[in-house]
Amino acid sequence: MGDTPVNEMSFEQAMGELEQVVSQLERGDVPLEQSISLYERGAELKKRCEAKLKEAEEKVAAITFDGDGAPKGTTPVEGL
Repeated sequence: MGDTPVNEMSFEQAMGELEQVVSQLERGDVPLEQSISLYERGAELKKRCEAKLKEAEEKVAAITFDGDGAPKGTTPVEGL
C-alpha cells in the first residue's frame, strides 16, 4: 500500500488505494493477518473518502444563486 498517511490523501488517492484493498480481499489469496490489516486500512480509506465527499458537498451547497438561478458566488460554510 502507499506511504502517504490516509489523513493527507486526496479523494482520488484514497479511492484508488481502497479499490486495490478491495481487490486483494476479494481474491481471497491473502493470509489471515494480512487480510485483517488490509480490512483495517480499507476502513480508514473509506472514512477518508466519505469525509472528502462531505466536504465537497458542503462547498457545492454553499454556492449562491441570483433571482434568475445563475450562480452569483458562494457563502462561507461553517467549519471550512
